[in-house]
Amino acid sequence: MKKHEDGVINEMKRMHVDVHLPHHHTPQFIHHFPLNPSESESEAWCPAAVHCGISVEMRPDLTSTPNHLLWQKTGINREEDQKNAPSEQMERYLGESSKAPPLINYTHSNASDQRAEFGVAVVTERLAVACLLGLLALSTAVMNGAVIAAILTTRKLRLPANYLICSLAVTDFLVALLVMPLSILYIAMATWNLGRVVCEVWLSVDMTCCTCSILHLCIIALDRYWAITKAVEYARKRTPRRAVIMVTAVWVASILISAPPLFWRRRRGAVHQCVIEHDQLGYSIYSTFGAFYIPMTLILILYYRIYGAAKSLYQKRGSSRHLSDSLNHFRVELSPSDPGMELEKLNSPEERNQVCSSRERKAARILGLILGAFIVCWLPFFIKELLMALNVLQPSPHVSDFLTWLGYINSLINPLLYTSFNEDFKQAFKGLLKRKEHT
Repeated sequence: MKKHEDGVINEMKRMHVDVHLPHHHTPQFIHHFPLNPSESESEAWCPAAVHCGISVEMRPDLTSTPNHLLWQKTGINREEDQKNAPSEQMERYLGESSKAPPLINYTHSNASDQRAEFGVAVVTERLAVACLLGLLALSTAVMNGAVIAAILTTRKLRLPANYLICSLAVTDFLVALLVMPLSILYIAMATWNLGRVVCEVWLSVDMTCCTCSILHLCIIALDRYWAITKAVEYARKRTPRRAVIMVTAVWVASILISAPPLFWRRRRGAVHQCVIEHDQLGYSIYSTFGAFYIPMTLILILYYRIYGAAKSLYQKRGSSRHLSDSLNHFRVELSPSDPGMELEKLNSPEERNQVCSSRERKAARILGLILGAFIVCWLPFFIKELLMALNVLQPSPHVSDFLTWLGYINSLINPLLYTSFNEDFKQAFKGLLKRKEHT
């Protein structure tokens, strides 16, 4: 038996296998010899290995040329040496390989540098996006805060029509204060770290405030339609109490549209994503139509009729005084002077037609801006929501964030559109700036 083992050992010493590889490729093991082969495998490789208890470990000789790998026998383990042999082999391997040039470390170092550069680029991009979104949130808060302050501090603006504008500004201010900051943090961190409860509250506040903002645009359009088509009759009904009832109805409707998911939505375990779930098709259709599609249809119809009514009033000289009252309720000043007096000063029909056409174009431009801003900001988001509920579309997080913030921007545009064309608001804003300069 002793002679038989020595013969096997000598045969193993003479075994060398060269593996030829291109210089730039990482070495790959062409064939694997099992350390504990089965009988069939052992006899195919070394018929006597089963009886010898030989364990063979193949390793590359890193001291040779890079284009060759020399496979060598590294140890013989008898049954009584099985416990100590692996550690001894490892010590010899580490001791010898430490003398070899670190060819693989260069590749690892390059990969680490690339990952580090990629990480820096991602962090820089997120910081830039967070700064931009923070600027939008701050601008939204400042603009809507200015509208609220102007109405509260200017007696001339304390009219029932402006109560709706003030309520809209409060809603958009809440969007900037409660919704936008957490969205910025979520985008910057690329994960949700504030827990399940905060996630549920944030989503509910987000849906409620955005829905309320959209419904405010709807009741403002309805108020203006009544004011321009029934100026005398509606002037008696347009009271602060009526405005408060309309605002209360909007908030109640917004809560009824946004709150139902709180009764069935249960997020288990750790929450790393905080997004609107689309697991209830019926609710998704109910919420999207209630929050956007129905209000949008109503707004389009109302403003179309408002434009038609204003156009017909402009074309009737006898209704110029009625037109003046209607436009005052409409809160859009198309001319600094009284339209009736201006028309009386014009003798020729051509001059009157030119003035009327100019006012029609200005009214159309104002209504176009209001409708265009609303549709451009919110329509893409609600199309995405409906398609996701129908499992037709699964957009990337970047696309979802972009469409969400496109809707948020409508809260920045609203105070500009609903106050910029009103001389009373302009004077109130100037007064606020003067007070700030003196303080």
